[in-house]
Amino acid sequence: MRQAFLLYLICGVLACFRLSPVKAEDPYRYYTWTVTYGTIYPLGVPQQGILINGQFPGPRLDVVTNNNIILNLINKLDQPFLLTWNGIKQRKNSWQDGVLGTNCPIPANSNYTYKFQTKDQIGTYTYFPSTLMHRAAGGFGGLNVYARPVISVPYPAPAGDFTLLIGDWHKTNHKNLQQLLDSGKTLPFPDAILINGQAHSTFSGDQGKTYMLRISNVGLSTSFNFRIQGHTMKLVEVEGSHTLQSMYDSLDVHVGQSLSVLVTLDQTPKDYYIVASTRFTKQVLTSTSVLHYSNSQTAVSGPLPVGPTYQIHWSMKQARTFRWNLTSNAARPNPQGSYHYGKITPSRTIMLANSAPLIDGKPRYAVNRVSYIHPDTPLKLADYFNIPGVFSTNSIQANPTEGSAYYGTSVMAASLHEFIEVVFQNNENTIQSWHLDGYDFWVVGFGRGQWTQASKKKYNLEDAHTRHTVQVYPNSWTTILVSLDNQGMWNVRSAMWARQYLGQQFYLRVWNPTKSFYNEYDIPSNALLCGKAVGRHA
Repeated sequence: MRQAFLLYLICGVLACFRLSPVKAEDPYRYYTWTVTYGTIYPLGVPQQGILINGQFPGPRLDVVTNNNIILNLINKLDQPFLLTWNGIKQRKNSWQDGVLGTNCPIPANSNYTYKFQTKDQIGTYTYFPSTLMHRAAGGFGGLNVYARPVISVPYPAPAGDFTLLIGDWHKTNHKNLQQLLDSGKTLPFPDAILINGQAHSTFSGDQGKTYMLRISNVGLSTSFNFRIQGHTMKLVEVEGSHTLQSMYDSLDVHVGQSLSVLVTLDQTPKDYYIVASTRFTKQVLTSTSVLHYSNSQTAVSGPLPVGPTYQIHWSMKQARTFRWNLTSNAARPNPQGSYHYGKITPSRTIMLANSAPLIDGKPRYAVNRVSYIHPDTPLKLADYFNIPGVFSTNSIQANPTEGSAYYGTSVMAASLHEFIEVVFQNNENTIQSWHLDGYDFWVVGFGRGQWTQASKKKYNLEDAHTRHTVQVYPNSWTTILVSLDNQGMWNVRSAMWARQYLGQQFYLRVWNPTKSFYNEYDIPSNALLCGKAVGRHA
């Protein structure tokens, strides 16, 4: 009788577990960041900068795959402000993307709490202001997503980990730069290249040990080449994608891009130059830092290691060597190569052509002839509340057409789970850098001149790596493949900030008409409302 009762009790307990499964929630990390102005001296002279918790650059955000980030951002500036999380996919959650198409800017002397998850991601990323020209004054920082302990990475654990935020810099105040653009002028040539907000800095390590360098281009407009005197670099990761581990003497990093390398301190103990110099510019700007061996007794010396300057073919050839590590996992245990992207037939091809037209006598930038202008109501709010007159999904064509450029709030429609081919066609004489929020994509091809159907013969359909920001060389094309598995309103933009500010962007509305939390999360309870959304309720 007792045995029968115990069996009955166990079965009842098991039934309860079956009906109410226990699920361990991913860890939460809480932050409070205050954004202020402050005096900074990156080039030895005082200028107004944007600080986060008193820091320039801002605090480094170190998190782990699937962490839930709760970040209260307090805006103490005299202008509305937003941060965007460059490369974080915001799965089913474009509400937290931090751009003007999805979020109302945080008013001066107010706050907003971001709530997002680093879902199924690892890698090197950044955050920065998406409003006005705030990015030219600071407010940016590193965002590193580390693998969970149970997930292996395809290299031994490094002895240390350095984040290098490198970018062009202007002495001119960000408001004055904005006024220049608004008045129809172009940005002046940068005054310098900074590494971690400084003209000179030092990174120290022990002889014989290997260190990871997480390198990001946080500049406004300029590509750079990165190299270390007397050392080679092993490329291991590009924006969350584990790569084949090739060795490089120097690497090109374009605006908005990030990558990680391993460097072994295997030389004579002394100090060595770290160099970043501009690419594709008539005047070459160079910034140096120091790699210091802890047992060094010798200061840095000798000529700087020489890097490329304008060689487009050199850069394109190097870009083609970045390959996916098919046998390595990423954030999940399954190998990256288990997704055979090259065997999927795209549902359609979209071609996006950038241009630099005059509209009403002022220089603007456009995509397929449309120069984007922000409505007073974020597109995501207008979509959610069915507010008419804010945007239309037929406001931009999927291919370039002849005619004059014009202003518009351009939104392109796409279906959830589409698999598309996107060709970036650059008919200008300057390099471009394109970013897609909410996704990474396979970079399958680069080529000179005009893209044609025959260009597909050059595609890498076996082991192209994934990333979120890709370069398009002057008078050239770049092709990507994208699996649209993330519903939301997603910004497609030039990462070169003056071009973005003056219209080289649009939004991709990825949509399934069946409302489901499996497709997309609901509007946050703390969502800021502005424009025509004021007074409405979720």
